[in-house]
Amino acid sequence: MKNRYDYEEEDNLYEHYYLQVDAGQTSMRIDKFLTMRLPNVSRNRIQNSLKAGFITVNATPCKPNYKIRPADEISIRLPEPPHLEDLVPEDIPLDIVYEDDDLMIINKPAGLVVHPAPDNWTGTLANAVHFYLLKQGLTGFCGLVHRIDKGTTGLMVVPKNELARTMLSKQFFDHSIERTYNALVWGELEAEKGTYRGNIARSPYNRKVMMVFPDGGEVGKVAVTHYKVLKHFRYVTLVQCNLETGRTHQIRIHFKTNGHPLFGDPTYGGDRILKGTVFSRYSDFIEKCFGFMPRQALHAKSLGFVHPRTQQFMQFDSELPQDMQTLLKAWSDYTAHPE
Repeated sequence: MKNRYDYEEEDNLYEHYYLQVDAGQTSMRIDKFLTMRLPNVSRNRIQNSLKAGFITVNATPCKPNYKIRPADEISIRLPEPPHLEDLVPEDIPLDIVYEDDDLMIINKPAGLVVHPAPDNWTGTLANAVHFYLLKQGLTGFCGLVHRIDKGTTGLMVVPKNELARTMLSKQFFDHSIERTYNALVWGELEAEKGTYRGNIARSPYNRKVMMVFPDGGEVGKVAVTHYKVLKHFRYVTLVQCNLETGRTHQIRIHFKTNGHPLFGDPTYGGDRILKGTVFSRYSDFIEKCFGFMPRQALHAKSLGFVHPRTQQFMQFDSELPQDMQTLLKAWSDYTAHPE
């Protein structure tokens, strides 16, 4: 049996296993067989993963009552369970847009890290969710199915139990989740709508940033961002982005690579004047904008998915955060009265 860890959509961490059934193995249900072979994985978790299609036999998804046969090749991908013993519950306010027994929709503010990591072991959304669910008498935080950057605002779906985590993870893996972002980018785009493609992977020169590599190449994972222009502000443009995939920094690095870094983005060069005049009034205006938008101008505006239990499609939308609204008004006023 092989066991490895790898990064997939949205930098989610999955457990990967591969087993080949022995020639002398007697017939039994696959869920029972896997529970025996994977003692650290609960049978309920295995059954949920089978229902979601995360487990295949001979490259074909199977049902929990499938009976294994000698030489069957079983491939298993499981959303990684959180290490709850290391997660500290913290009373951090959450802007909960919607909640039921299975999930929550949270409107994440700027500056809030989503998941504990080096230099950010506490004070994260995960710590806050853990506290909130424990207070409800539940088992606490059970993991994430996607992430958005610290400096990005907007909607996130957070599962409250293992079933929701498994079923939602599958939708992200299948790219069936509908996600819309609004972003303010530098410059005039080449077309009113279009698509950016290119594999995304961590830079070999700086592991904290991402790079775009040739589409279809051997480096990185396929990334596709569709965009359309919402409004022109002479030197910057408000765009709507729809994600076909969900890679780390996908929108930020796609627009950066195509010559349009996000306004205010400190990681990809958007936090300096890239377009415009040399007049001091304009420079003063930009510096003022950077003052109330010290982050990338990016907001996860809408989110659509199939509910893991009811199987009904759900759609959520959010208003732009105040700092982004102020930024857009400032640009609107400036372009109405230019130099």
